[in-house]
Amino acid sequence: MSDIKTHYRNCNICEAMCGLEIKYQDKHILSIKGDPKDPFSKGYNCPKATALEDFYNDEDRLKTPIRRTANGWEDISWDQAFTEIVAKLKGTQKEHGRNALAVYLGNPNAHNLGNALFLKPFMKSLGTINRFSSASTDQMPHHVAANFMFGAGMLIPVPDIDRTDFMMIIGGNPVVSNGSMMTAPNVIGRMKAIQKRGGKIVVVDPRRTRTAKIADQHLFIRPEKDALLLLAMIHCVFTTNSVNLRHLADRVDGLNVLENIANDYSPESVAKHVGIPASDIRTLTNDMTTADSAVCYSRMGASTQTFGGLCQWLTNVLNIITGNFDRAGGAMFPQPAFDLLRNHKKGHKSSFGQYKSRVRKLPFFNGEFPVATLAEEILTPGEGQIKSLITVAGNPVLSSPSGHKLAEAFSGLDYMVAIDIYLNETTKHANIILPATTGLENSHFDIFFNSFSVRNTVKYSKPLFEPADYQRTDWQILKELAARMTDTDIDEYTPEMILDMELQKGPYGKQGMSLAKLIDNPHGIDIGPLMPCIEARIKTEQGSVNLVPQLYINDLPRLQNVIIHPARDINYPFDLIGRRLVKSHNTWTQNSERLIKGKNPCTLEVHPDDAKVLGISNGQSVMVSSMVGEVKIEVVITDDIQRGVVSMPQGWGHNQKGTQMSVAAKQPGVSINDLTDASRVDTLTGNAALNGTPVAINVA
Repeated sequence: MSDIKTHYRNCNICEAMCGLEIKYQDKHILSIKGDPKDPFSKGYNCPKATALEDFYNDEDRLKTPIRRTANGWEDISWDQAFTEIVAKLKGTQKEHGRNALAVYLGNPNAHNLGNALFLKPFMKSLGTINRFSSASTDQMPHHVAANFMFGAGMLIPVPDIDRTDFMMIIGGNPVVSNGSMMTAPNVIGRMKAIQKRGGKIVVVDPRRTRTAKIADQHLFIRPEKDALLLLAMIHCVFTTNSVNLRHLADRVDGLNVLENIANDYSPESVAKHVGIPASDIRTLTNDMTTADSAVCYSRMGASTQTFGGLCQWLTNVLNIITGNFDRAGGAMFPQPAFDLLRNHKKGHKSSFGQYKSRVRKLPFFNGEFPVATLAEEILTPGEGQIKSLITVAGNPVLSSPSGHKLAEAFSGLDYMVAIDIYLNETTKHANIILPATTGLENSHFDIFFNSFSVRNTVKYSKPLFEPADYQRTDWQILKELAARMTDTDIDEYTPEMILDMELQKGPYGKQGMSLAKLIDNPHGIDIGPLMPCIEARIKTEQGSVNLVPQLYINDLPRLQNVIIHPARDINYPFDLIGRRLVKSHNTWTQNSERLIKGKNPCTLEVHPDDAKVLGISNGQSVMVSSMVGEVKIEVVITDDIQRGVVSMPQGWGHNQKGTQMSVAAKQPGVSINDLTDASRVDTLTGNAALNGTPVAINVA
């Protein structure tokens, strides 16, 4: 055997960009630990990193193409697969039009260098506007707010958590998620540092999360009422004469309009709806306006609801008018070495609403339609009906609302292709599955998550293991399909060639930034803390912040109706919310033995008072039903959940026939998205409303 060697890379399972130190011998991994020399994570890593080894060694993982037949799945060659796929897809488009073909992109694409660079030309080669992705199940409100306020959908401000004195977290659990739209490894350590320097952390959430338990204060709030709280806080900022734009005084448009809007939302007028006393709302506002620096961070609970668009707009507004925008300790723009906005011109015309979905007229944005409309676009006959589908590293049957409806839709497609490493709940409906290399077989550079990072760093990771000759990378698969769809030759570009070019042309190119420099620095390079940069980064035509875009004004009557006509279906008296688990990220991680071992984590959290009324006890199984489905699940009784609210985790439901994920099947759980309703969306952005689903609970 050869000597023991060490490989350094970033973990690419979640957003945190934790640096890893991997000891290996030949093709055997001996250990995966945090890299103490990584300038960003400094030795921290979460349990999910071990799944990189599990993915590599997983006997369930596919490595060559398979085709579904009447007698089961059969192995086929890559050339056979490409030839059949292209013929079928071209046939679909010839008979039904170019938009009869659709593409769905799953979460792992954002963590994949090759896909990040080659999905756009791949989509262009298909010639369809029907793209869907996981982005519209969790983050589209962030992008829409950034687009209309700052001029670009990727220009998303992140909390400067390392220097803030007051942090308010609404509907987020960054201790478990390691950030999420706020790339920040070791959030626990960063939060404790805030407290050590005399700062304060407040969590506003219907559930007392792990983050809330570390925070200085936790306030329960009714699901989907976060926008009302934010408006009440903005009201208080104006009525106490606490508006402070600082250096943005000449860069903010619409302040007077905002004041008129906020006038109608006093703490007293919203208190009973949000479930927080008016006095607490005023104190919360005072804490934020009097802190030396402060930031409001709103995440999943605020995004994946029927008012997600308003929530993310108002979060930005609150940070701006309290003087905590583009300023140390507030909300700031990262300046990544690979700048996705390098060629984005000021005043660039937005694609928002350029098209409307065929059936429900939901808005097109950022090159895609909301995934909440995918099933009906397949199932509804008529011109423009989707007949064929390509999924890339995604399992929307489990991750998207009304997942069982998507399964029904997929089973009726004329033709379906899946680029994926597993035969799972979604890919089992495909005609052909094309498996790509993953994790340790791929090179890695975080194109997207450096754009959301709480510190400017940069790092490139070579592949640890070379793939076998019979394997293909995602980007090789995409390029082959694109070339065959357009009857052109495959160009010579590799991800590394494009990466090097962008690094040299990026903001640090003149300081010698290049791929060669990153290879020479395998632990990564620290560029420094976030810096005020709004003048250089903003992309609006006038170079100023649009504080009150018209589309948000137009959406306010919908929110006001919650106050005027509060609605509750007595048949579904509970609000269902999701929750994140530290060992779970997507359905791939469910096939890691080390990440799923232990007692069943897929449980329904119920408040003790509600359990008493329902007559249920801890560990008992109950039936949870919504307007669209029903599941059986074990109960955990806890006062960590607000009364009238119940919670279950996302990403489970590996109890379906016809899949080949043997580890996941040992701890299958049930899918929350058999209960969520695809008809419930934030109508402003089209994002799925996964939280706040009305449900009933009955003894099983």
